[in-house]
Amino acid sequence: MRYKNFLIYLLPAALLSGSCKKYLNVNTSPNNPQTVPSTVLLPTATIGIAFANSNDLDRATSAIMQHIAGVANQTQGYDVYNFSGAFDNQWNGEIYGGSINNCQTLINLDSATSPVYSGIAKLEMAYAFSLATDIWGDVPYSQAGQPSTYLYPRFDKVQDIYQGNPSLGIRSLFDLVASGMADLDKTSFFKPKTDDIVYGGDITKWKRMGNTLLLKFAIMLTNTNPTLAKSVISGVLSGNNFINDNSLDFEVPFGSGTGNQNPIYNFNYVNRTGDQMLSLRLLNLMNGLNDTLRLAKFFTKPNGAFVGFDNGSNAVAPAVANRSQYGTYLIGVTGNAPIRLLTNFQAQFILAEAALILGTPGDPNAYYQAGIKASMTKVGMSSSDIATYFAANPTVVTLTGTTQDMLKQIITQKYIAFIGNGIEVFDDYRRTGYPVLALPNNPGGDDPTVIPTRLPYTNTEQSTNPNAPNPRPLVDVKLWWAK
Repeated sequence: MRYKNFLIYLLPAALLSGSCKKYLNVNTSPNNPQTVPSTVLLPTATIGIAFANSNDLDRATSAIMQHIAGVANQTQGYDVYNFSGAFDNQWNGEIYGGSINNCQTLINLDSATSPVYSGIAKLEMAYAFSLATDIWGDVPYSQAGQPSTYLYPRFDKVQDIYQGNPSLGIRSLFDLVASGMADLDKTSFFKPKTDDIVYGGDITKWKRMGNTLLLKFAIMLTNTNPTLAKSVISGVLSGNNFINDNSLDFEVPFGSGTGNQNPIYNFNYVNRTGDQMLSLRLLNLMNGLNDTLRLAKFFTKPNGAFVGFDNGSNAVAPAVANRSQYGTYLIGVTGNAPIRLLTNFQAQFILAEAALILGTPGDPNAYYQAGIKASMTKVGMSSSDIATYFAANPTVVTLTGTTQDMLKQIITQKYIAFIGNGIEVFDDYRRTGYPVLALPNNPGGDDPTVIPTRLPYTNTEQSTNPNAPNPRPLVDVKLWWAK
């Protein structure tokens, strides 16, 4: 089945679902089945989390984190922290009305007879919930995706989402992943094949994805619950069954045909070609690290040179043809690059940080260098180019100095490797304070004196769900796990 068909299913789900408070009206016509089959729901849910990660939430966080500079329309507003009226589609359609509802439907359909589908759905749902809570803070979690039971779902606290709260009936993200992993081991009447557009039904790879999710969740707790973080990461290391090779990355494929392209291409090269470009600040960082060969995989070089724009500047931006815009690694040829959600380089950098900060097994420097090499290989640099870079830049590729100096190196390299995934680098920045960023020109929003520590709740959720925090927390209010 073509990916375009998956998107056709995704759009009605988002439009009809509306939010976590609404549900699909079931058509009882014999020509319209009442239950969407798992073979359709699974790719729909998978594409849904890729959209949620790489669409407007990515644009906002990539601007905040100065991967890109906004030069027009919404992205220009995001660049200076103007988020007024934004993200309703992302909250209502892409995350809650789309990904989470579809995953919950899969779980309801398949837990008894085809638990492999249920297990994959639980892993994907855990990822979707982590997007929501890491961006907004307290969010619907334990009561989400159950509209017939909870018309107005409770907003659970971040710490309860991550750690669980039995008194409130909240199981942690770690427990949700564990439940999904257990389902993967059960006897299943039906198992995914071609409808699993990531791993083709290879359950061993899904287990690696689940364990890498545990690494991602655990590293978020270094400031608030290092004991739990260390325990989880040590356990994953002991099992040695996580994403440790680029071929195992959890990445969602897209195509080149109209309607099939990934959201990064669609926005930058089809719908809103003049809204954003390479941040001058990222360009300066990469020049300082002598790392422009890798940068050329992320961004174009019009007329043979990078052209950046300073975040928040009121200057006239260069003509579109003369701007550095997202390059082939992120968009493919005409939109067929995958959206990369969990990767080998990410796991290596997590393990480097954990060994350095938490004392988990392994050599931080070895993991750090493995992360850099995995990123450079991933973007398409040759082994000889990588070797040349390492030989010419020993102070960049070797951890030195104080613990904080070395942490800064790790997170800065992770920040570079995750160009195109603003949400991940936004998480790391708030958690560690790295890389070091300056305010944009002309900042505004809730508090123009600080880089935002969260995004604001959507207007629709605040106006329709009586359980939504009101007044909403300002964007300078730190999340529970933040530094």
